[in-house]
Amino acid sequence: MYDADRSEVFARMQEQGVGGLIVGTELASSKGAIALADGEGLFASVGLHPNHAGTEVFDEQIFRELAGNPLVVAIGECGLDYFRPEDVGAVKTKQKEVFTAHIRIAGELRKPLMIHARPSKGTVDAYEDALDLLEEAKHTYPDLQANFHFFVGDVPTASRIVRDGFTCSFTAVLTFTHDYDDVIRSLPLEHILSETDAPYVAPVSKRGQRNEPTAVIDVVATVARIRAEEEGVVREAILANAKRFFGI
Repeated sequence: MYDADRSEVFARMQEQGVGGLIVGTELASSKGAIALADGEGLFASVGLHPNHAGTEVFDEQIFRELAGNPLVVAIGECGLDYFRPEDVGAVKTKQKEVFTAHIRIAGELRKPLMIHARPSKGTVDAYEDALDLLEEAKHTYPDLQANFHFFVGDVPTASRIVRDGFTCSFTAVLTFTHDYDDVIRSLPLEHILSETDAPYVAPVSKRGQRNEPTAVIDVVATVARIRAEEEGVVREAILANAKRFFGI
């Protein structure tokens, strides 16, 4: 999606003071994320997305070696996706095995998890199972940190995430739906991160177009509006949250 104008996208990010996490979703893109990271405004995350867990072998040792790179500041995108599995039982078992391996890497290397949790329709089952695994892991890795990327859960689920000391991140979906306003208002500001999930989910001002990392500016502004707080205060808080979470 960015091959033709990647340098221009990075230039626009730099001009607007926007940093980015380049997220791996399988082995090739994880290696690519590291190659693009510069350790200044661009950092990498390595992992196997749950939707690839049934088709790609997860070599824990290879990913552990990749994760040891100082440009890698998070483990993932990893987690559980129950939205449309064909064989629910087998898919859940495999995804949990792979997610548990990611948790081990994160715990051993003391790097945070970037979690994809997509529940089956009308439920929060993927969140519940992911949190069960994380809470169990905290007995071994008490300092384990995790962010629930593209959070679409409810207030009780968000409250459980906060109790566990984890965070939720939100995209430009906030600019065209009010479905998550109550969650945004319920969360302590220090447990909120912002993201774009670019090239997907462009903000309302650019619907139908390719999304870019600079859209995070719209996300932060919308979080501030929903919470009825000063945009500058929210922006500085979310930036501080990101620096603390990723250790940068």
